[in-house]
Amino acid sequence: MSEFIQSKTILGTVKRPDTWFGNSYNLNLFRGCSHGCIYCDSRSSCYQIQNFDHIQIKGNALELLHKELRSKKKRGTISFGSMNDCYMPIEAKQQLTRKALEIVALHKFPVHIITKGTLVTRDIDLLKEISKVYAAVSITITTSDDDLAKRIEPHAPSSSERFNALKQLREAGIYAGITLMPILPFINDSVENITQLVEMAANSNAAYIIASMGMTIREGQREYFYAKLDQEFPGLKDKYIATFGDQYGCGSPNGKKLQKTFQDACKKYNIPTKMQFYQPETDSQLTLF
Repeated sequence: MSEFIQSKTILGTVKRPDTWFGNSYNLNLFRGCSHGCIYCDSRSSCYQIQNFDHIQIKGNALELLHKELRSKKKRGTISFGSMNDCYMPIEAKQQLTRKALEIVALHKFPVHIITKGTLVTRDIDLLKEISKVYAAVSITITTSDDDLAKRIEPHAPSSSERFNALKQLREAGIYAGITLMPILPFINDSVENITQLVEMAANSNAAYIIASMGMTIREGQREYFYAKLDQEFPGLKDKYIATFGDQYGCGSPNGKKLQKTFQDACKKYNIPTKMQFYQPETDSQLTLF
């Protein structure tokens, strides 16, 4: 289900320097998401989205984006989809993300797209154009096992499909890599999973992998997650409660070993574990032209 809504603003400013993704602005063209990931932090009560599975389309988003980009004095990286996936299935019909990318290209702003949606390959032409300034695509992949992915990310493309999309982006010359997060304790926090993911990323020519060996679990998100654990992993909810109580963050008890495994595997395949961020042109650079 979906409906159109009107928004007062469209670009959110990142208050602190983003050392993970290099973003200065957040752009969410929709409210809610249809991927159904059982762990999604955006379900948390603090975001005040009553029915997260009901998609709200910001009907005036493009008009606002034109207006707000014209007024921005700082040219910084725009993150697409911090609260939802900008390439979920509804985008195929609405093409709101594509039209927003056209506006971003016109205003010559850098972008960083974080997605599980393979539809991102549709917009390779625009990403190439934006890459003249800066464009990055991070594809979230949490497990090397397509069957497990179906259980924890039921309506998202399979992990195999996402790796294929990554390969297509890289072959097109797009700066693209993987966000390996979240890692769910007792579900995908195995050495085997981490090792296989890095190997598969290398085979897809990932430009980087950003990893975090844990997950958030807070009010609103927690209740939904626990209900899904009862359905998909009976008995595991009690283990979460006993291990983590009402903590905000749940790091894998295997975290240190997983982090070492991750770092060693990335070193083996020569894959950076940090992104290269957009660098504004300096006065000295401008004089060259």
